[in-house]
Amino acid sequence: MLRQFTLPDVGEGLTEGEILQWLVAVGDTVTVNQPLCEVETAKAAVELPSPWAGTVTALLHDAGATVDVGTPIITIDTGGGDVPAPAPDRAADAEPAAGLIGGAAPGGRTAVLVGYGPRTTEARRRPRRGAPPPNRPAARVPGADYGSGGQDRPPLLATAPDMTTKPVRHGGLEVGRQAEANAADEESATARSAAPGRGRARPLAKPPVRKLAKDLGVDLTVLTGSGPGGVITRADVQQAAAPASVTELRPAPDPTAGEQRIPVRGVRKHTAAAMVASAFTAPHVTEFLTVDVTRVLKLRARLAARPEFAGVRVSPLLFAAKAVLLAAGRHPMVNSSWDEAAQEIVVHGQVNLGIAAATPRGLLVPNVKDAGRLSLVELATALAELTETARAGRTAPEDMTGGTITITNVGVFGVDTGTPILNPGESAILAFGAIREMPWVHKGKVRPRQVTQLALSFDHRVIDGELGSRFLADVGALMSDPGTALAF
Repeated sequence: MLRQFTLPDVGEGLTEGEILQWLVAVGDTVTVNQPLCEVETAKAAVELPSPWAGTVTALLHDAGATVDVGTPIITIDTGGGDVPAPAPDRAADAEPAAGLIGGAAPGGRTAVLVGYGPRTTEARRRPRRGAPPPNRPAARVPGADYGSGGQDRPPLLATAPDMTTKPVRHGGLEVGRQAEANAADEESATARSAAPGRGRARPLAKPPVRKLAKDLGVDLTVLTGSGPGGVITRADVQQAAAPASVTELRPAPDPTAGEQRIPVRGVRKHTAAAMVASAFTAPHVTEFLTVDVTRVLKLRARLAARPEFAGVRVSPLLFAAKAVLLAAGRHPMVNSSWDEAAQEIVVHGQVNLGIAAATPRGLLVPNVKDAGRLSLVELATALAELTETARAGRTAPEDMTGGTITITNVGVFGVDTGTPILNPGESAILAFGAIREMPWVHKGKVRPRQVTQLALSFDHRVIDGELGSRFLADVGALMSDPGTALAF
């Protein structure tokens, strides 16, 4: 009994996914919940488990293929039998033909889509212009039988005979012997295309090459193309236009040399669409604040030595995250979103803190659910697990949704600050810049201090300038003097 497993919607409303790799092969025996393949969606890379036990009879798509949700991707024989052999030709009358729905397909597969399966027709080359049709006399003149019952219409102007040659009587119509020359072989046609005159063939060249030839004053009909099939290239035109000595010393550069094209799909495709929608939907405002974080770094060193933080990475990002959580508790409107359909502001009851992570698959923004309830140790552990999972490409789809406010740590790249774009569905995002030793006025004297820059972008429909400024000032105060947290 053959059963086909279709690509499920592993996220929220996703329409397609890319098969990264198959974890089984044709002929393998699989059990229920055994991973079949790894699929990358617009939000995460996940493994799809088998819903049945049986034998794999067909992999309907290759690794790297992008498949729509609901499309069959694998066939499993749940009866436990061997891989079925292709049906013999004599069964064609009793079963659907190859390439039709339900018919046999290469590799023992069953065609489930219209047009699926092997080609049933043979590709034929279009006859060369001017050459005689196959299985017909070469000397037949198009339109020559007009008026004698052989045709019901006159010949086309493009195939009219050259009346300058000696005429011949045929069916009451005079035609030239030039019609026989139209059936000459390819070598004769090539010679005619290079000869000047009204009937010469058009030289083979792409439109940009034709324009270049026109600009340089080069006659394409006198050139011999060096490209595939005699196609005239840019180099051919430039060589004809430039002096031989100059051409030999400085060959024409190839504008496409080193060019690389990267398909936009999966995470990159989703990120591009989300950023465009966010940038041109929410009115962004960005404010900046420079902060002395020397005290935070000293506190970091003390906490890292405590037994509670043994084995836990205590990073500056941890303190920025804690500052955002405390400031959001003081200004709940920052932790909100705009409901376009209802024309309402939704103030969220908990903070799902998103952390932008750069991964080989693109930019991901997983979030820590209800991060405000976590202690500093729990928050440090959650942030470490979140980033490691994202960089390994194992982020679960549910960890990519429901974020309410985000931090992007551009400082790890040595960048001072930036103007971050809001994560769709959120109203605020904080950019945490690099920490540098800089001259700073401290207690009335200029001293070297550890300084960073914060940039807050927010949706001006939800957060006005006063609220955004107060929130950013509170984050800065907590980063400058951690003891301020006792007053929150």
